[in-house]
Amino acid sequence: MTSTDIPAGFEPHFRKAPLTDPWEPLYSRKTDKAVTIGLRLATPHTNARGLIHGGLIAALADAAMGYSCAQATGWTTSFVTISLSVDYVGSAGIGQWLAIEGEAIKTGSTICFAQCLAKADDAVIARASGTFRVVPKKG
Repeated sequence: MTSTDIPAGFEPHFRKAPLTDPWEPLYSRKTDKAVTIGLRLATPHTNARGLIHGGLIAALADAAMGYSCAQATGWTTSFVTISLSVDYVGSAGIGQWLAIEGEAIKTGSTICFAQCLAKADDAVIARASGTFRVVPKKG
């Protein structure tokens, strides 16, 4: 695998956001109750030491878990983050493939609990958990 290869199953990310625009190109893949976000690490993703920035991991973990809640509920509603916790257990650098593997653990009528692992070339570098609230429809 070269530093530009995209792993099988990933497609250009289905959702754009102003926060993530500078980090493009982003990729994603979906399962029944999970969304994984992936990208090839480059200079804009790093801190002053040349390692992936923790803020990037936190932001993408938040997105992957929120999208996983939406995926698990058939995209019938929107979610906002109530709480987010990230444990950093490793590091990654330029050229590595970063995959943020979200998963909805439990969904209810107003709350969804989710978790994810951040992996750099399949090595776990962070884990996260989050709680998300359904956004009531205006009407």
